[in-house]
Amino acid sequence: MSPAPPPPPPKRPYLLRAMHQWMSDSGHTPHVIVDAERAGAQVPKAYVKEGKIVLNLSPSATQRLKLGNDEIEFDARFAGVVHHVRFPVAAVMGIYARETGEGMVFSESDLGPEPPNRPTSAEEGGGNNGGGNRPRPQLKVVK
Repeated sequence: MSPAPPPPPPKRPYLLRAMHQWMSDSGHTPHVIVDAERAGAQVPKAYVKEGKIVLNLSPSATQRLKLGNDEIEFDARFAGVVHHVRFPVAAVMGIYARETGEGMVFSESDLGPEPPNRPTSAEEGGGNNGGGNRPRPQLKVVK
């Protein structure tokens, strides 16, 4: 019997990078909503409202932007003062285009593998058809 394959990496960093690129390529301004109270979040506290901060991630607003798998970091000016901003990808609650409001809200399931008690494909009906018991994917638009 072969060992179980490793769990897939979290979806959130990949979705974030894809949405960021799509918005930038569309000529829109990508903004993220960040949980500023999440452990590891280093954001300008003066701009935090109700525990959250909205950050412009456009190339014109950031320098040295790194959209990593574990954290996001960049330098940006706030009221003319340069701040180094860093926060875990897990702190990102959503991403949206300023001009249209189109975007994506993230759920905790985007941070890691499915719960271990999920039925295997054989239990779901087997084969390559994937069975009929899977929940449908859901996307939400931030307005």
